[in-house]
Amino acid sequence: MYKNIIWFWSFLVLGLAGCNSEKGPAKQENKEAGKVEQEEVALKNEPMQTILFFGNSLTAGYGLEPSQAFPALIQQKIDSLQLPYKVINAGLSGETTAGGRNRIDWLLRQKVDVFVLELGANDGLRGIPVKETSRNLQIIVDKVKAKYPEAKLVLLGMEIPPNMGGTYAEQFRVIFRQIATKNNMAFVPFLLEGVGGMRELNLPDGIHPTAAGHKILAKNVWEVLEDVLKS
Repeated sequence: MYKNIIWFWSFLVLGLAGCNSEKGPAKQENKEAGKVEQEEVALKNEPMQTILFFGNSLTAGYGLEPSQAFPALIQQKIDSLQLPYKVINAGLSGETTAGGRNRIDWLLRQKVDVFVLELGANDGLRGIPVKETSRNLQIIVDKVKAKYPEAKLVLLGMEIPPNMGGTYAEQFRVIFRQIATKNNMAFVPFLLEGVGGMRELNLPDGIHPTAAGHKILAKNVWEVLEDVLKS
């Protein structure tokens, strides 16, 4: 009888231990699920911040639907990661740095948390003196910094073919890195990397990217912008 009692209690203790071992993982899963849910709620409660893409026809997505332009593709990436940012596409076809300098004040009436500057290509195509392009870019950056000192700044670099001469093309390419370094801006060396000069990735004009080309532009930008948004 005594042995039967010992056997019974031993069985009961082992059974309870087994139940506890089964509940352990379940409790852990519930805990993790609760943590994820809290993080999702926290993200939803974060105030939405604004990313302003300020550029020319490359930003505007010339010849394409707005949803195919690289700023819209960036927004899709942001949404997939549930980051609290809203993209505003302020691209204007034909815009030069001088035009951007005159237009920026109007756009800065709305709050800007991240400013992405993409201008200069039209200057290069028109042979505008490099010093003038550099000065206009700096004025634009100065206006953003004065209005929103806490805004994060990103510069999208540009290069041009040597049509205007090798010296001009080299000087043109360098000014973007100089501006980025001077103003502590996150920097994409060449927005059109992997797209420029590729006939199949550009519209018949040979200048503006196709929808497939814009996907590569979005990738080029996101490689730098992601760290800016998550920092």
